Amino acid sequence: MGAAETAKALASMTLEEKAALCVGRDSWSLAGVDRLGIPSIMMTDGPYGLRKESAAGGLSGALTDSVPATCFPTSSAMAATWDPALIEEVGAALGEEARAEGVSVLLGPGANIKRTPLCGRNFEYFSEDPLLSGRLAAAWIRGVQGVGVAASLKHLAANNQEHRRFTSDSIVDERTLREIYLAGFEVAVAEAGPWTVMAAYNRLGGVYCAEHEWLLETVLRGEWGFDGVVVSDWGATNDRIAGLLAGLDLEMPGLAAWQAGQIESAVREGRLPEGVLDRAVERVLTLIDRTAEAQTQASAYDRDAHHELAGRVAAAGTVLLKNEGQVLPLHAGTLAVLGAFAKAPRFRGTGSSRVTPTRLDVAYAGIVALAGESVEVSYAPGYRRHVDVVDRALLAEARAVARSVEVALVFVGLTEAYEAEGSDREHLRLPDSHNALVEAVMEANPATVVVVSNGAPVEMPWAARVPAIVEGYLGGQAGGLAIAQVLFGVAEPGGRLAETFPLRWRDNPVYALPVGPRLAEYRESVYVGYRYYDTAGAAVLFPFGHGLSYTTFDYTGLTLSAGTIHDGEALDCQVTVTNTGERAGSDVVQVYVHDVASAVFRPLQELRGFVKVWLEAGESRPVTVTLDRRAFAYYDVDATDDVDATDDVDATAAPGCRGGWTVEPGTFEIRVGASSRDIRATAIVEVVGKPTGPEPAAVGPAPAAGGVSPELRPYHDLTGEARFGRVAFAALCRQELPANVPDPRGAFTLNTPMIDMRGSLPARMFAAVMRGLIRVALRKADQASRALAVGMLQEAPLRLMPMMTGGALGRQHLAALLRLFNGRRRGRQP
Repeated sequence: MGAAETAKALASMTLEEKAALCVGRDSWSLAGVDRLGIPSIMMTDGPYGLRKESAAGGLSGALTDSVPATCFPTSSAMAATWDPALIEEVGAALGEEARAEGVSVLLGPGANIKRTPLCGRNFEYFSEDPLLSGRLAAAWIRGVQGVGVAASLKHLAANNQEHRRFTSDSIVDERTLREIYLAGFEVAVAEAGPWTVMAAYNRLGGVYCAEHEWLLETVLRGEWGFDGVVVSDWGATNDRIAGLLAGLDLEMPGLAAWQAGQIESAVREGRLPEGVLDRAVERVLTLIDRTAEAQTQASAYDRDAHHELAGRVAAAGTVLLKNEGQVLPLHAGTLAVLGAFAKAPRFRGTGSSRVTPTRLDVAYAGIVALAGESVEVSYAPGYRRHVDVVDRALLAEARAVARSVEVALVFVGLTEAYEAEGSDREHLRLPDSHNALVEAVMEANPATVVVVSNGAPVEMPWAARVPAIVEGYLGGQAGGLAIAQVLFGVAEPGGRLAETFPLRWRDNPVYALPVGPRLAEYRESVYVGYRYYDTAGAAVLFPFGHGLSYTTFDYTGLTLSAGTIHDGEALDCQVTVTNTGERAGSDVVQVYVHDVASAVFRPLQELRGFVKVWLEAGESRPVTVTLDRRAFAYYDVDATDDVDATDDVDATAAPGCRGGWTVEPGTFEIRVGASSRDIRATAIVEVVGKPTGPEPAAVGPAPAAGGVSPELRPYHDLTGEARFGRVAFAALCRQELPANVPDPRGAFTLNTPMIDMRGSLPARMFAAVMRGLIRVALRKADQASRALAVGMLQEAPLRLMPMMTGGALGRQHLAALLRLFNGRRRGRQP
């Protein structure tokens, strides 16, 4: 269906058919128009494996039951590969599996920034850095869409916590929003052109993302050139008419006739121009046309090949954090495998991305197979798999086994109860029983190797006392064998950290900042992840980009294509990388840019390019990274008509000002290294351009002279224990911040979370009934899935009850409940 056919179909549709096309037919499919030959298409999760619900359906099916599909390593593990080409292969495989199941839209990838390591959904996201996140997301999208299946880039925008995710209001200054939280999405849209983008649950600056015209129309479509469908996250629609006006084309899920009916009524009553509806319908029709091949040509896929690919990705994303004394690769004659994870692994996330694997490799079996008959392998569980209780008997058994062998392999990590969609972690600690096992084994055997399975950073209080640590992340269905292959040196530990591992949670800049009840205050501004730790000079457990190999690499001969460039000119950086070890291996060349002097506060350095290179023993290769204008730029919310013509200026960037990407003239240091803390070579380039703003000041401690307002001084000086206060943040945002308090009784709205209405007896009774229904629906589900559902209920606002009840509760029921919870029997509600 080309443009002419789309226009003809649109002209032939009734108002009712148009409205129906802009709302899901059910939880996972679109309505279609049979009389015009417009098919219904299906959407499904997810970012690291197809999660198509099985025939069982219902709430239980939504959280547990899905058809078997390849469970690839989670996104945090994929990110650790730093390998866009490999991730594009994953995308193509996911697209093939989607087509085989009749799925036209795959809901992924997740490109949200890891603002805090506590986010319960971090396993679904790539990185704390927007460039790395954006390029990997783009590769994933190219792979999926290359086989005719649509990707859905999510969750736009500033959706960086699970706590109160349905109602939280992300307060972010515009510069930070542009440089950190939108930049990865921008890269993905520019490099891959996703056919859909998903609007997030949260509010952004007081406006729900699903009805945020500036976000969806001005930025996404106007500035970035996105030409696809904007779909809501499931239940994220607050006001359907406001959403259509703002650029939300498709509401999901579809549960009741009144959803389309309100669109019809708004058009008939003149509240919604039919041209706006037609715009959304045209975009949906284009999506259906783009995925036509996937609809008509179902295809089988090679399960063995996809399993093999999952194993390659798992090994490439395995990070060798520490290897003192070359304990690894293994060459011992006796081994102990300790920890229940070795036989009953945690290999995937919990929630909407909970994939049912086609098969499952476990580390213990892989170790036994690779060890062969000449190596004696012993095992002890060490802890209870699903209960975090220190079992002294199990520890004693593990200690005895560890004493009897040359090398002890300890498998620990985060259980399903510790990190899951719908809730954030409260700390970075491992389960007590897992830490206790590590301590017990270290006491018994100094040759201890710790293998960690987790979706996000954890504290490791024992890290300095063990010779070797392997970060396996959540390695998917082939991760067990991949870990075994890495331990024995059959596979290279190819991973590098895509996120910083702090020593302690309290070292993170978000530690003392409010994440609710109403607002998530992004007071730390651009200082996210390594941008904060490196600028503040804070000690970390393992830095961004870190990862060891079984070989060694030298970086020599850094050269730049020019010593001086004009604003807007590209710069080529070339360095020769040599494998100086005795075996083949890979390394990631990381290029950071440091602005030596700036009129605005900036992080000490920022990742601006990277290349993964594989070298045979003794091989040398020149590696080139090209830096474009954005590599030197910051977002200037005050950019006006007198900026250089080369500046990217957006006339509608923010109310009352223009805004644009600005490059200050001056000296920039190009830093090439193997991590943000392992810089191997540097070079200087001068950038010539028109100066803007006050005289530049050195990045680091605040200048003693004028030019820096007292309110913003904390952002220029990150030394010491200083935290970001509300006064400084308000000055940065240039606005008075709303009160960060919950709604009081009598002022409850459809957007008030159930937890904030617990002071109302009727609300508590309603919540109790809903919890009972959830327990019945999930009586056969695992504990983590039940906890997820109950947690969702606690933080869900009333407007989500139709989705949570499968459409059994409608708008009229919600209005009556709201009056009751507010202590009123009649009258209009806000």
